Amino acid sequence: MELYENSIKPETAVLVTLDTGDFDAEASLAELEELARTAGAEVYAKVTQKREKPDPATFVGSGRLREIKELCENADIDLLIFDSELTPSQLRNIEKETDVRVVDRTTLILDIFAASARSSEGKLQVELAQLKYSLPRLTGKGTELSRLGGGIGTRGPGESKLESDRRHIRRRIHSLETELAQLEKRRERHRERRKKDGVTAVAIVGYTNAGKSTLLNTLTDAGVFVEDKLFATLDPTSRALKLPDGRNIMLIDTVGFISRLPHKLVEAFKSTLEEAVSADLILNVCDASNEEYEEHLSVTNDILKELGVENKPVLNVLNKCDKAENVFTLPENDKNVRLSALNGTGLDRFFECMAKLLPNPRKSVKLLLPFNLGSAAAEIRKAGVVSFEEYRPEGIYIEAVLDETGFKKFRNFELKVENS
Repeated sequence: MELYENSIKPETAVLVTLDTGDFDAEASLAELEELARTAGAEVYAKVTQKREKPDPATFVGSGRLREIKELCENADIDLLIFDSELTPSQLRNIEKETDVRVVDRTTLILDIFAASARSSEGKLQVELAQLKYSLPRLTGKGTELSRLGGGIGTRGPGESKLESDRRHIRRRIHSLETELAQLEKRRERHRERRKKDGVTAVAIVGYTNAGKSTLLNTLTDAGVFVEDKLFATLDPTSRALKLPDGRNIMLIDTVGFISRLPHKLVEAFKSTLEEAVSADLILNVCDASNEEYEEHLSVTNDILKELGVENKPVLNVLNKCDKAENVFTLPENDKNVRLSALNGTGLDRFFECMAKLLPNPRKSVKLLLPFNLGSAAAEIRKAGVVSFEEYRPEGIYIEAVLDETGFKKFRNFELKVENS
C-alpha cells in the first residue's frame, strides 16, 4: 500500500454515505473504499444513513453526526471521507463538530490524480482543478488549514497556495488556463497532422482499473505503468500498432472514468479526453470480472456523450475474462468482444471486430497479374498484406488483403474462382 509523504503509517479513515435512492449506495461505497485505499488510507468503518436528501448544514443528521464523532474519538480516526461533494459550509460544520479532518469524494479523486500525474500537462490539469475546487472553500478556514501539513487531500498545489489570498489564486488559475490552452493548440496540430498523413486513431477509454494500460502493453509492448489501483494511469499514451490486415493505427490510452465523476473533473481533463473525440474508433474497455461491468460500460458511454462523441463506432471490450465468473448478458458480436489482455485470449476475435469497425475496410482477394505488371506486385506487397504468392505460367498469383483503394485499382485482375 502506498503511503503519503512524511507519514509513519496510513491514515485511518471512516467512510460516510447517504442512501437517497438516487444511486446504488452500496456499490458507490465499495468504490469509495477502493478510492481511499488507492490514496493510501486504511478504512476503519463505513457509515450509511438513509435520508431523502442531505442535511443542508451537516450532510447527515445531527444524531448520526454525534455517533460519527464518538466513533472517531474512541478509535482515534484521522480522516472522514464523504461519498458526495460537500458544500463549504457542510465541510466546516462537520470538521468543527467532530474535530477530524474531512474530505469529500471530489477532493479524494483530485488527491489521487495529483499523486498519479506524470506529465507536465497532467500536473497542470490537476492543479487547475484543485484550485478551482478549493477557491470557494477558503472562506472562514482557520483550524482546518493548520491540519493541511500532510495527508490525503493535501497533495497538489500544497498548503502555501491554499493559504494565499484569493486574488493570487485567481491569477494562478488564469495562468494555468493560458498554459493549458497553448498545449491544447499543440495537441490539435498533432491531430490535424495525423489526419493529413492518413493515420487512423483508436482511443482506449473505459472505467478506471479496467485493464486499458495492460491492453496497450499487450498490443504494442508500450511499457505503460500498470498497477491494481484506481487511476494508475492519468496521462494519455500513444503507440503505433500494425494490425493483422496490414493497417497501421495509432492506439491512444486515456484516463479512466468512474461513476458520478464530478463535472468539474470532466471539464479539467477535456483536452486529454478530446483524443477520444477525434478518434476513428473507440474501444470501451471494462472489467468483465466485476459484477457491475454493464454499469461501467454505461458510465463510460454517458461521459462520451457529454464530451460530444456521437456517431463514432464503439467496440465494447469485455476484459479480464480469465477471471470472470459471471454469466454475460451482453451477446458476443461485432460490437462486443471478450478477451484477456493479460494472457492474450480472444485477441484474434478482437482484431477481427476492430477491422470491421475501422474506416476504409479491407478485403481478402486472389489476384493474377500479368508478368509485365511486376511493379504492381511490388505495390501490393507494400500497401497490403500478402499471405501467398507464386509464379504461374499465366502470371503472378497473389493472395492478399487490400484496402478499398487498392482493391478498386486491381479488381480487374481478381480471380473469382481459383483455377489451380
